[in-house]
Amino acid sequence: MMPQQPKSLAAWLAFFGQAEIPVLRHTVRELERLCADETQLNARSVADVVTDDPLMTVKLLRYLQTHKHRNQKHELVDVKQALLMLGLDTLFREVPATPVAEDMLRDHRVALVHLLHTVRRAQRAAHYAYDWALRLHDLHAEEIFVSALLTYVSEMLMWCFNPEQMLEIAKRQATDPALRSVDVQQQVLGFAGAELQRQLTTEWLLPELLRNLTDSALAKTVRVRIVKLAVNLARHSAHGWDNAALPDDYREIAALLRMEPDKVMALVKAAPAVDEDWTEPPAG
Repeated sequence: MMPQQPKSLAAWLAFFGQAEIPVLRHTVRELERLCADETQLNARSVADVVTDDPLMTVKLLRYLQTHKHRNQKHELVDVKQALLMLGLDTLFREVPATPVAEDMLRDHRVALVHLLHTVRRAQRAAHYAYDWALRLHDLHAEEIFVSALLTYVSEMLMWCFNPEQMLEIAKRQATDPALRSVDVQQQVLGFAGAELQRQLTTEWLLPELLRNLTDSALAKTVRVRIVKLAVNLARHSAHGWDNAALPDDYREIAALLRMEPDKVMALVKAAPAVDEDWTEPPAG
C-alpha cells in the first residue's frame, strides 16, 4: 500500500499530511444517488451524507483549512454552511469521494470490521453529543457533533493505512485484557494513539473543541464534558447495555443534563439507532 512503512510518530504525521484520505463506500453510493437526482441535490442533503462519514468529514475540513480565504476569520465547522460557501461543484471536483476504505482493506477483512465498528462508535457518540448540546441550548451544537464524530479519526486512518500493526495491537489486547491501550500501542507502534490524534488535530487545525479535549485545564467545561461523556457512553455500550462502567456514565450524564440517572438511562437507550446495515462488510 505504501512504498515504505512510516516508523515513527513524526513519519506518520508527515505521511498523513500528504495522503489522500479515504471515504466509506456508503458515502460514495449516497453521493452518486444524490447526483443522479437533481431534485435531491442540495447543500443540506450532501452535508447529511458527509457528516455520516467521519473520514469524509475530516477530508472536507482539511481541504477547507488549506484553502481558507484570507478574509475568513472563523473556522468552518458547520458542514452545511461550509458547502454553501464552497459550492457543490467545487466539492465534487476538489474533494472527491476517493479512495474507498473498503477497497483499501480488501485483503484485510478483519481490519475492515474493526474500522467500521470504530466508525459506528464515532457516529453514536456524535448523535449523543448533539442531542445533549441541544438540550443545554448550546448555540454551536454542530461543532460539538463534529468534534465527537472526529474523536477517533487517527485510529480510523491507522486502520486504513496500517492494518497489520493495528491487528497486532488488537490481538495482544484480546490475549491480555489487562494490557493498557497506551502500553501496547507504544510496544507495537512506538507511540501512543492519543498523541497521534492530538498532533493531527493540531496540525490540521480541526475544530477548536476537538483540540480542547486534551487540555486538562478545560476538562470541566460543559462542551468538553459533553463530548467526553458521549464518547465514553458510545464506547461502553458498543456491545450492549451490560457494561460495568455504564452506571457511572449515567450518573455523570445526569449531572450534566440535570436529570435523574434512571431517566438518562431510558433516554440514551431510546435514542435512534445508527443504521448498522452499511457498517458490516459484504459477505464473501
